Amino acid sequence: MEKYDFDTVVPRRGTNSYKWDTPEQEGVLPMWVADMDFRAAPCIVEALRRRVSHGVFGYTRVPAAYYDAVTDWFARRHGWRIDPHWILYTTGVVPALSAVIKALTVPGDRVIVQTPAYNCFYSSIRNNGCELLANRLRYEGGAYTIDFDDLETKASDPKAKLLLLCNPHNPVGRVWTREELRRLGEICLRHGVRVVADEIHCELTYEGHDYTPFASLSDDFLHGSVTCNSPSKAFNLAGMQIANIVSADADVRTGIDRAINDNEVCDVNPFGVEALMAAYDRGEEWLDRLREYLADNYRMLCGFFAEYLPQYPVLPLEGTYLVWIDCRTTGVSSEQIAARLLAEAKLMISPGTIYGPGGEDFIRLNIACPRSLLEEGLLRLRKVLGR
Repeated sequence: MEKYDFDTVVPRRGTNSYKWDTPEQEGVLPMWVADMDFRAAPCIVEALRRRVSHGVFGYTRVPAAYYDAVTDWFARRHGWRIDPHWILYTTGVVPALSAVIKALTVPGDRVIVQTPAYNCFYSSIRNNGCELLANRLRYEGGAYTIDFDDLETKASDPKAKLLLLCNPHNPVGRVWTREELRRLGEICLRHGVRVVADEIHCELTYEGHDYTPFASLSDDFLHGSVTCNSPSKAFNLAGMQIANIVSADADVRTGIDRAINDNEVCDVNPFGVEALMAAYDRGEEWLDRLREYLADNYRMLCGFFAEYLPQYPVLPLEGTYLVWIDCRTTGVSSEQIAARLLAEAKLMISPGTIYGPGGEDFIRLNIACPRSLLEEGLLRLRKVLGR
């Protein structure tokens, strides 16, 4: 018997799940928003059970053991030694990004995004009065690369102050190589553009594609960047509301701390603190088994598409559990495809349009679920796309 169970379907409808209870129709299978349908690692459940049994849930002080858990994890797992003093905690990576943009820009500044990209990037930029500079990724031969010539042009804009780096990239599934990150970082350094790295998916990479923390590549990159991370994606803890901002520059950190307080996202809850410490201190084996399961899910999906839907290229999945699928052969927009999948097959996916320039002809499919649900989702996809 397997030590960890990823095959059991855990009923989530009726639990106030954003993923499962948003669809109004009965029988909808949701494979859209990025949370997993697996129970959290047993060590996390046990830590939370102990905390609940105490019965008092007042304001939370983040202990030294929290910082130890974060720094030990990144040193052990990724070879990046973080000084505990560089860490600011907050309620999530999106609030973190918004606070960083607030701290490091003024209204009218421009922020570079490599599109298509995580949709909340756009709202974080807009809500802080900044403008988007789209450095569109190149899509050639069924794969994405960075357009460095265009990046050089965009970074040279005197109003460009930040680049939001998605590493690994959501939604296209790339895990940027050390060489790509170095080239990107050198361009940004040359033009005085600070890199803000969203590395929330950093643990979810697959064989042959290792995550490299951008800030770990050099002292210049460390001091010229800010990193946002969280255990929420890898350990399925989005509802715990916990994330960290890492900045080695004391002045930058002071500005971000002020923005966190201005945005009222400076307090975290006791369960997020306990969950993070349990995940990073005792969750490594569970995470490794999860990654194997997700890789098998992806292989199964690729086999299904090769047999039944070969006209829709499935992009290589180097990282995340979000599969990016090329639907250009349909001749209709991804929003139309999403609407038809919901209406005709009761399958909810994410249309690529929401991820900005370059996403219009793609759909995103969340495969972080028991295999039986994935199989059902693929059959529903075939019902519509196979026409």
